Amino acid sequence: MAVDTVVFDVGNVLIRWDPRHLYRKLFDDAAAMERFLSEVCTDAWNLEQDRGRSWEEAIAHLVPRFPAQEALIRAYSERWHEMVPGEVEGSVAILEGLRAAGVPLYAITNFSAEKFAEAQARFAVLRGFRDVVVSAHERLLKPDPAIYRVLLDRNGLEAGRCLFIDDSERNVRGAEAVGMRAHHFRDAPTLAAELRAMGLPLGLPA
Repeated sequence: MAVDTVVFDVGNVLIRWDPRHLYRKLFDDAAAMERFLSEVCTDAWNLEQDRGRSWEEAIAHLVPRFPAQEALIRAYSERWHEMVPGEVEGSVAILEGLRAAGVPLYAITNFSAEKFAEAQARFAVLRGFRDVVVSAHERLLKPDPAIYRVLLDRNGLEAGRCLFIDDSERNVRGAEAVGMRAHHFRDAPTLAAELRAMGLPLGLPA
């Protein structure tokens, strides 16, 4: 079955995100920074915002447990944009080439509702999709098969005609579990080569 629709992840595929971009400014000691991110503002804690918890609730949950770290905890939300230094330029060029060629484009992202609204306001590339499934809106997280089905069912898409692109192998496997084709993103040139191999028009020089 020919692929004619492309579905993008957002973080570290289209826009760069890493809390270390912020916390390197707030810690003199790299080991202390890593302890903070592994013991206080953990990936699991952040993922609950992607599941739909508000940032106000998230901070209220954490500060009583780590009162000495309150300023650092609040910085995770208040200075979130410093974790997002810019676009992944090669990927954005690919997306724009696909859009110019008329390829239907969608997105599925694990993202908090509040921060996704801010990211859309900041990055024009996030405002041109036919539909975006945001985990916090659906109270579902990749790689749960249900979140991919939200996109397919809501838009009347056939799974086998869709290519899903994500930097997480687990999320790629989740897409494949519902019948989508999938690409584990590592860099833009590798992605472009696969898209060309599938016969998708990129509007970019080979």
